[in-house]
This record gives sequence, structure tokens and C-alpha cells, in this order.
Amino acid sequence: MPKQLLTAPWPDITQQIRQFDSNFNIQAIRTIGGGCINEAYQIQSESTDYFVKLNKASFLSSFEAEAAGLAEIQKTHTIRVPEPKCYGCDAGNTWLVLEYISLKQATKKSYQTLAENLAAMHHHTTERFGWFRDNVIGATPQKNHYALNWVDFWRDQRLGYQLQLARQKGYGGKLQSLGENLLASLDLFFTNYVLAPTLLHGDLWGGNCAFDQSGQPLIFDPAIYYGDRETDLAMTELFGGFSSEFYATYQEIYPLDSGYSTRKTLYNLYHILNHLNLFGEGYRRQAEQMQVKLLAELRS
Repeated sequence: MPKQLLTAPWPDITQQIRQFDSNFNIQAIRTIGGGCINEAYQIQSESTDYFVKLNKASFLSSFEAEAAGLAEIQKTHTIRVPEPKCYGCDAGNTWLVLEYISLKQATKKSYQTLAENLAAMHHHTTERFGWFRDNVIGATPQKNHYALNWVDFWRDQRLGYQLQLARQKGYGGKLQSLGENLLASLDLFFTNYVLAPTLLHGDLWGGNCAFDQSGQPLIFDPAIYYGDRETDLAMTELFGGFSSEFYATYQEIYPLDSGYSTRKTLYNLYHILNHLNLFGEGYRRQAEQMQVKLLAELRS
């Protein structure tokens, strides 16, 4: 659970909101659970509610990056995100204020629409991999330095970086030796595979998407950058929660390359290594098994 803040900066947040909502005055505050990094609240006035994330002042850059990521997705006009309203900090705390969206249970049609909207977002491409700024994946720094070569980007700024963090935390031995072999052979997973730098959510598991009262999908808590769209699809499979209609619709609209069935393990290894670095030993064996599986694919 996130560490409780000693004094929530509600007066400062109210003052900042009044710069664009002049009559805003907090009448009720409701804690929202489910996160493990930030505190989250719904703040209510007579006419408008907002969603507020709070953390220590050192998290300001993370909230800046999140607001920029939501704005980047919003500019595509493809899938709904909570509109970022403002962010700020005082001596001890930082906050991010977002549009508050009431949610409802998904339907079969909702997941089909999610696939349609995600595929539309994945058609937004650029010339380089990465993004104009670094951000975070969970609470881990995520480097997004621009690169022209996807294999180099994934080797240096994704798997290699997570393995380096793991080594610093004392996870050596088999994890590192397998990792070295995998990084040395990384280009073999991309033979005859051509991809464009595509706008990604970057952390697309079931907890980071939902559906509004009209059944329309929305995504949030992004870790965006421009990369291989397969990485978003791979993460939807990592922890489950996405319906068969979602995958069938996406595949019909924007078919995946046949090599995806192998590369999805390569892409999800990044997230499992990140979980190892964030949450500890329980993820080491899974990471090693994924590395063994990938290296075996190269020998088959």
C-alpha cells in the first residue's frame, strides 16, 4: 500500500483547481483503493468531481510524465483517457488532478470497442523509437531515449536496464547469465519482421483499463513511448482479464505477425523483471523460466 501522507494538501489543490473551475469547493473526499504506489481520492463539489493522486514531493516528475502521456494519447482522438487537469507540489507532497469518470461493468461489445480503439491508436506512428522524456513503469524509472533501431532500444533501455537493476539488488547467477545470452541473440527474434514506432500505452494490464457509464473503454496510468505494438498486446495476456472478443476483434482489424507468439514472452519478460525489482524474490524463477524458454526457441 502507498505510504500515508502526513498532511494532505487539499487547500493548495483546491486553489489550483479554481484557476480553471472558479467555483470549486471540496464538499466530500472519498478514498479510492487498488493502487500500490500512490494514494488516490475522489474529491467532490456541488457540480464537479475530480480524481486526485497524491504522493511524496519526489514523485513530481512522475506525475508530470503521466499528464504528458495522457495528453499524448488524447491527441490521437482514438481512445478515451482521463483528461489531466493540473499537477503541483508543496514541501512534502505532490499531486495530479484528473477528470473523474464513473465506471461500469464491461460487456462483450465494450471489449470489442476497446480492441477497435486500441488498434486505431496503434496506427499513430513516428520516425524514432522512444519518447521525448523518460517516465516510470510502476515506480521504476523507464528510459525512453530516442533510437532508430528497435532491437537496440529493447536491448539497452528495456531488458538490459532491468537486468542491471536486478544485479544491483543482488539478483545475479543464473538470471544474469541467461540474460547475457539472450541480449547477445536478441536480433534473431526480429528476422524478417518490419515494424514502425507506434504509440503505446506501455503498461496495458487489466487494472489500467475500464469502461465508462456508456460502455466506452478508457485507459489510464500510462507508461507511454513509441515502440512495437506487440508489446501492448503481450501485456494484456500477462495477467489476463481481457476477453476473447477483444483479441478476435484486434486481430481482424490489425493482424499480428506470426512471430508474435514467441516475441510476446520476450516483451513480457520486461514486466516480470520489473516486478522482480519492485516486489522481490517471488518473480526470479518466473523470469529465469521465460529466459530459458526464449533461448530454447532460438535453438529449435
